Formats: sequence, C-alpha cells, structure tokens
Amino acid sequence: AAAAAAARAGAPYRGGARARAERRMGLADEVPAGVVTGEALMRLLRRAKEEGFAMPAVNCVSSSSVNAVLEAARAARSPVMIQFSNGGAAFYAGKGMPGKGQEKAVAGAVAGALHVRAMAKHYGVPVVLHTDHCARNLLPWLDGMLDANEEYFRVHGEPLFSSHMIDLSEDP
Repeated sequence: AAAAAAARAGAPYRGGARARAERRMGLADEVPAGVVTGEALMRLLRRAKEEGFAMPAVNCVSSSSVNAVLEAARAARSPVMIQFSNGGAAFYAGKGMPGKGQEKAVAGAVAGALHVRAMAKHYGVPVVLHTDHCARNLLPWLDGMLDANEEYFRVHGEPLFSSHMIDLSEDP
C-alpha cells in the first residue's frame, strides 16, 4: 500500500524490503565483494543478525545458475549464499565425466567454487560459498572438498569454501 501511494505521488518508495536491502548493501566498508571467509564471514553474519535480515541460499547446478544468482543478488543489493549439494555438484561436473565414488561430486563442487570465486567480485556482492547437507554416506565428498580447501589455502591464504554442512539427522 505504501509503495502504491508513493508511486501515485510520484515519489520513490523507500520503505520495506528495498530500504532493508539498501542498508544491507552498505557493507562495503565491512565486508568485501566476492567470496567471504573467516573474519569477513563473521562480520557479515553479525551484521545480518544485528539488522535482522536473512540471506537467500540458492543451490546451483551450473555456471549459468551461479551467474543468475549473482545477477539477482546484485539487482536485489543483497549478499547471497551459493551452495552446492552432492547431486548438484555431480551435475556441475557433467554426466559424461568418468569417475568412481564421489569423484564427480568433488570435481563439480570444486569447479563450481572456482567459478563463483572468479565471478563474484565482478558482480559486487558478498557471497557465502557453502556445501549443503552432507550425510554420513557422503563424507568422502566432504573429505575431497576439505582437501581442495587445504590446497587452495596453501596458495591463497584462505579456504576455497566459506562453510560446509554436515547433516547427520538420519543417524540414530
């Protein structure tokens, strides 16, 4: 209703979600654009808690879906969480990729993470790079990503991913 009244009066509407998004994206002095890890991630999460906003978390399965999420986050002026599930990561690697066990899912998650890192700064939004719901039977997938984290850290001084979710809810 307030947006409609502002439009009828010829004034821009500055309340609601848009105003929260504008405040939220006043993060440049605290949180850099691109993938956030460590202290930058903690600053982003503290700011979200203090200001009462949530970040969308989107499972991606291709470079096109990653780019679409980054574009939407930029348009919404919102930080975003890009996540890869085990199946989504395997899809990212491609149906034709040979491999045993979790090799495809590890390769796809790493390729997706590298793509996010290459593109996120260009879109100017903070990105939490996350892996989603690793159940006990998928722990070899997590092990492969932790190896990639360590390798990336040796070269760049920060992990490849921001966070990983271990989901043991099916365990007794």
